Amino acid sequence: MRAGVALGSNLGDPLGNLRAARHAILLIPGVTEPILSSPIYETEPVGCEPGAANFLNAVIEFTYAGDALQLFEQLRGVETSLGRPAEHARNVSRSIDVDLLYFGDAVIKTDRLTLPHPRIEGRRFVLQPLADIQPNRVLPGQTKSVSELLALTPQSATVLRSSKQWEDH
Repeated sequence: MRAGVALGSNLGDPLGNLRAARHAILLIPGVTEPILSSPIYETEPVGCEPGAANFLNAVIEFTYAGDALQLFEQLRGVETSLGRPAEHARNVSRSIDVDLLYFGDAVIKTDRLTLPHPRIEGRRFVLQPLADIQPNRVLPGQTKSVSELLALTPQSATVLRSSKQWEDH
């Protein structure tokens, strides 16, 4: 099943945090190629505490051999291994944020997991990198493609392609 995952960081070494998260995710048993990685974007914080630093955001997509809940738990483990506390307030600065956006065409709504991610729509910092790798994808429950959703999303915060990217140059 193809899975889309959003990555974000604005504390410590955000680029290093994104690289470490991507590396750890690709080592999860059951994750296989092809791996799609969006460019990295620098984005203004949305709804964060005053004075929060800009985020680096990206989206990756890969094939996963297990089920959505197994992957979700593995992604929580990646966050924990990279220093994010298990209980973390929403909309505050963080060293790493790893969100499962979709898992094929699965629609899931449990106490632990909702898919597709309930806050994709209207979030330019997620839609822009997702549109770079899957512009024509129509998420379950949507009638518009990712690129169409992006075009409808107001520019409420700056989302710019970063000069910092995945490779160490």
